[in-house]
Amino acid sequence: MDRKFWLLRGLRFFLFAALFIAAAVFVTQYLWNWLVPEIFNGPSITAVQTLGLLVLSRILFGGFRGGQPGDWARRRKAWQQRMAGRMENLSDEEREKFRQQMQQRCSMGFMRRPEPAAASEVKQPA
Repeated sequence: MDRKFWLLRGLRFFLFAALFIAAAVFVTQYLWNWLVPEIFNGPSITAVQTLGLLVLSRILFGGFRGGQPGDWARRRKAWQQRMAGRMENLSDEEREKFRQQMQQRCSMGFMRRPEPAAASEVKQPA
């Protein structure tokens, strides 16, 4: 292809990337300056500080490993397959004991369904 075509394509890519980053910075700055000073009595920040905050959050929470799109889906599927393999090797009693332990550890108290009352505990109206 023509060299001019590739040059314009690369220039357009960098232009859109810069516009995207600028939009992300200004939206983040607007939300920060709208919420944080009022709710937490925190400071207002500038656009440069906002960019630094976004880079820091990417380093801390996202890393720079450059994973492929859908990488999380592959890891999730691999984990599910490993768990299914482990569950196959358990007896029925062990499987039920595991389910009960997981329910006790992972279920949130306010989201639990009420346990059905035993028939002997239910009082019949007279």
